[in-house]
Amino acid sequence: MKIEIIDEKFDPWQSLVDYKRDELQNNPKIGASSVFLGTMRDFNEGDEVESMELEHYPGMTEKYLTDIVNNAIKKYKIIDGLVMHRVGHLNPTDPIVIVATWSEHRDNAFNATRAIMESLKVEAPFWKKEDTGKGFRWVKPAASQETTESTNEI
Repeated sequence: MKIEIIDEKFDPWQSLVDYKRDELQNNPKIGASSVFLGTMRDFNEGDEVESMELEHYPGMTEKYLTDIVNNAIKKYKIIDGLVMHRVGHLNPTDPIVIVATWSEHRDNAFNATRAIMESLKVEAPFWKKEDTGKGFRWVKPAASQETTESTNEI
């Protein structure tokens, strides 16, 4: 497992290749890989966004991410997981997060990657401050997928 908080621009695809080569290259049990890449977009809540500051709580954030991946390893029986997340100043198109999982079967990898990403959005201590060109605003934390789905059913 690898959890990393990055405070400068990074190449998520090269990071993924490096991790796979260094840690998982010769694992004959791996039958599936799943990858999610999140990038900064230039709009949110109907407004243009020029840039964003992403803050975190050092030490606590890494613990949350480690716990999230460990839970996914147990629940979905994945072989390994990778989470790399940016902090600091970001511009549109900058990579923010890459989540990757490896398992024996595709369903496990797909489900684990999604669960990690959803938990990360709801639980991990990250704070986003957007520059809309009209001023700065803090972004509200994401609602959990379960909360959103149950609200939509009412």
